[in-house]
Amino acid sequence: MSAADKRDGDSAPPGNLFAGAAPPADGEAFETLLRRGGVHIERIVSSDRPDPVLYDQPHDEWVCLVQGDADLWIAGETVTLRAGDHRLIPAGTPHRVVHTSADPPCLWLAVHLPPSRTGPA
Repeated sequence: MSAADKRDGDSAPPGNLFAGAAPPADGEAFETLLRRGGVHIERIVSSDRPDPVLYDQPHDEWVCLVQGDADLWIAGETVTLRAGDHRLIPAGTPHRVVHTSADPPCLWLAVHLPPSRTGPA
């Protein structure tokens, strides 16, 4: 393990995904849990009024819906996720959050990875 990896690991203390996970009034709240090498892990808490931002990212994104229900639009297809469902969104794939539940609010775990390929799924 390199000194840089050790420092990054030391800067990510143990925590709890549910602690302080109150949804924002609008959109989503993002919290970085760990960033190391080409990997970025974050917790996302969604309000019941999702931001209509269209994402088209240069990296792969693996998302797991830990709590709640959500609809995503991914490259022209609407996908419904329930708690426990996960999905890989390849780099270059346009996507957006269309709907998120209010009770319980949506809580996500997102892992951003170097792209394995480019283009829509």
